[in-house]
Amino acid sequence: MSKIQEEIKNRILVLDGAMGTMLQRYKFEEEDFRGERFKDFPHPLKGNNDLLSITQPEAVKSVHRAYFEAGADIVETNTFSGTTIGMADYYLEDLVYELNFQSAKIAREVADEFTDKPRFVAGSIGPTNRTASMSPDVNDPGFRAVNFDDLKIAYKQQVEALIDGGCDLLLVETIFDTLNAKAALFAIEEVKEERNIDIPVMVSGTITDASGRTLSGQTVEAFLISISHIPLLSVGFNCALGADQLKPYLKTLGNNTSLNISAHPNAGLPNAFGQYDQTPEEMQQLIREYLQENLVNIIGGCCGTTPEHIKLIAEVAKEFKPRESVLV
Repeated sequence: MSKIQEEIKNRILVLDGAMGTMLQRYKFEEEDFRGERFKDFPHPLKGNNDLLSITQPEAVKSVHRAYFEAGADIVETNTFSGTTIGMADYYLEDLVYELNFQSAKIAREVADEFTDKPRFVAGSIGPTNRTASMSPDVNDPGFRAVNFDDLKIAYKQQVEALIDGGCDLLLVETIFDTLNAKAALFAIEEVKEERNIDIPVMVSGTITDASGRTLSGQTVEAFLISISHIPLLSVGFNCALGADQLKPYLKTLGNNTSLNISAHPNAGLPNAFGQYDQTPEEMQQLIREYLQENLVNIIGGCCGTTPEHIKLIAEVAKEFKPRESVLV
């Protein structure tokens, strides 16, 4: 049994907050993203946050450190777009292994600085910017911008690098199309089998609006059923919604699974300028309700959350025992 599987029985684990929100504070420009190494690269690189693990590693380290100092038990690697599919936008497909390896290594080094309690590194595996279930062309509903096999190959490369870099677990997150997630999970299972290892896996979907469905149209129950064939550390939801909007879907999840449940909601809903206004205190109060209602085993923050949010979430998490399944 891995260390995290022991820890999750004893206490509510705290996940970190947003990486992008924190990196935006540096106001990096094109030359910062490029660094010395990519000074003469022929394509624009600004906006490629994953690349900062190579060109601005100290900035990425400082974000991880701030979350651990705030009380996070788990930090996510800076690899949300770290596949050949995601990196194709920047013509950096050849860099994918190094990006993931370096991101995992950075997070591992920071985690190892903290010796007061076990700290974990989760390899962040994002959804990619393509969907295997739906056509991006309204005039050609049968068209797919990517297929299952392409996704599996891309995810496998990412998974191998994340494991090589020192991740303790893998987090398939922000799932808007479960077929994409199934490709990631298939790739993970393949790597586990080839290497004869067992690494814990978290799965976190995204309910996109008040319909209570993922972007590809699945209800909470359907999402759960479609990933339940894989042994998982936890299942949960993140992104798109704030803590109050996400709560009913976590309840539905809890009524249908005996798995550990995770949640890392946004800091409320974005305002007209795309900014998140929910204060750490407001979010803490909403998370307190989660804990009072026995909803989660792992809690953190997504878009708009900062170390200040995570600090107050970690404080309230200490007051409660982890969720116990009510399934018979």
